[in-house]
This record gives sequence, structure tokens and C-alpha cells, in this order.
Amino acid sequence: MGPIGIPELIFIFIIALVVFGPKKLPELGKSLGKGLREFNKAKNELKATWDEQIREAENSLNSANEPVRKTFATIHEPTPEAKTEPTHTHPETKGDPPHPPPTGTEA
Repeated sequence: MGPIGIPELIFIFIIALVVFGPKKLPELGKSLGKGLREFNKAKNELKATWDEQIREAENSLNSANEPVRKTFATIHEPTPEAKTEPTHTHPETKGDPPHPPPTGTEA
């Protein structure tokens, strides 16, 4: 089913003219226009209320998540010890640099 075109609108107008008569048709049009305005007004008010509620919920979630974000940042923040270069000493070498692995050609 596609959108209503000009032929369909003319057909609806003719049916309304036959059913309601030429004297009632202007009153019917005014009533229909007033009803559509009221409907659009209510729709816009509902949309505005909905958007406001969504913003309040987002603000509430963001403020509730702030302590979690701070804790997460604190946990994942490197400590001063972690920022220094790691030492590559082996307990057996007592501070000597590590020995390269054997190549298998040494006698």
C-alpha cells in the first residue's frame, strides 16, 4: 500500500461531500483541522517530556558512574615504580648483565 495520491484524495472528498453535504463540510474541515492541531501539540509536549526524562536519566547515570571512572583510572594509572626501567639482573649473576643464550657452536 503506497501513499495517498491526488486521485485518492479527490475520491475521499467526493464521498465526504455525499455523506455530510455541502453545508456541513466546512464545519467538518474546521473540526478536523482543530483536532490535528491538538494532536500535534500533544505529540510535541510528549516528545519534550520524553527528551527531558532521557536527559535526567543520562545525568543521573553519569553522576553515578563518576566514582567508578575515578576508581578505574586510579587502578590503571601506573605507579612510580612501574614507570622506572626494569632491571635485568638475575639472582645468580648478582647484578651482572644476563648472558646470551648458547648458540651450540661453542666448544
